[in-house]
Amino acid sequence: MQLYDAPDNPIPSDPTLVSVKTQDGIVLRAARWMPASGEVRGTVCVLQGRAEFIEKYFEVIGELRERGFAVVAFDWRGQGLSGRQVGNPRKGHVRRFSDYRRDLEAIRDQVLVPYMPAPHFALAHSMGGAIALNAAYEGWLPFRRLVTTTPMIALCIIRHSLWTVGTVRVLKFLGFGRAFVPGGGETSISTMPFKGNRLTGDPVRYARNAHVAHAIGEGAIGAPTVSWLDSAFRFMKRFTDPRFAMRIRLPTLVIAAGADPVCATPATERFAARLKAGHAIVIPGARHEILMERDPIREQFWAAFDAFIPGSPDRAIPGDVSAADKSAAEELDRGGVDPAVPSRDDAPALSG
Repeated sequence: MQLYDAPDNPIPSDPTLVSVKTQDGIVLRAARWMPASGEVRGTVCVLQGRAEFIEKYFEVIGELRERGFAVVAFDWRGQGLSGRQVGNPRKGHVRRFSDYRRDLEAIRDQVLVPYMPAPHFALAHSMGGAIALNAAYEGWLPFRRLVTTTPMIALCIIRHSLWTVGTVRVLKFLGFGRAFVPGGGETSISTMPFKGNRLTGDPVRYARNAHVAHAIGEGAIGAPTVSWLDSAFRFMKRFTDPRFAMRIRLPTLVIAAGADPVCATPATERFAARLKAGHAIVIPGARHEILMERDPIREQFWAAFDAFIPGSPDRAIPGDVSAADKSAAEELDRGGVDPAVPSRDDAPALSG
């Protein structure tokens, strides 16, 4: 187990690479760093999105360390150089999304708590953001504050999703859960041509990530399996309940992309508007991977991050959901965040 560098993507200095074993026996690749210098402001744990890997975040890790933070990064099961639950390592597979909880709990117990300076914060992207938000709702997320970029609240890249959800569910029922989704294969999205890509408008960072994907080989997975997609649809459905976001007490900053072709930004805005201890910022012109975007977009992200993390001591948030709150949530669920963006624009992606 190792970290892979490239001329345009060097490994941040002084890493500690560790293997972490989950409760169900999956071995995760993880790495930790102390701040570059000066006063330690706490630890940021990077929760990557689907099909990502630690190396993709070397630039971000360096920027966090320069800000005085220690950093923990790891590969979720089924991607990067962590363990697999299927024979073909190029398949993006998980049996159920609840398995990701075991990954994060193992990182908490074996890396964060014993080795990393408090307070602990999370920087979560896409799928990682969805996992973190659900953990915050359930009350076990081990962080003081959460920043999530383009969280996987709802997908907008899958058209006719009512039909898709049903088809995927039937395929899994028929025993095809470990197969690639129809039309999917082993090619990593990070190695596809820049033109027309959904991830970033920055050709330099896109090329850098493609080089790293080639270097890491099987760690750069291809399409998801039927089981992964079915589990994702089931997982995202919980976010459509207007009471879900209102019961999250963790201070949360949601940063959405104004030109995201992967996750549905209107759904993200409605979700974030219900948070009692959080809010959303939409960065105009950004595609799905804000942290891999052009410098002007990334500068907006870091300005928001720096204003929110580490933050001041957080006041207690009342636990009860009032009748007025419920009424407000119902109004938001009808698309009240922005009348110019009707809820029907992303409603199909909420199904599942």
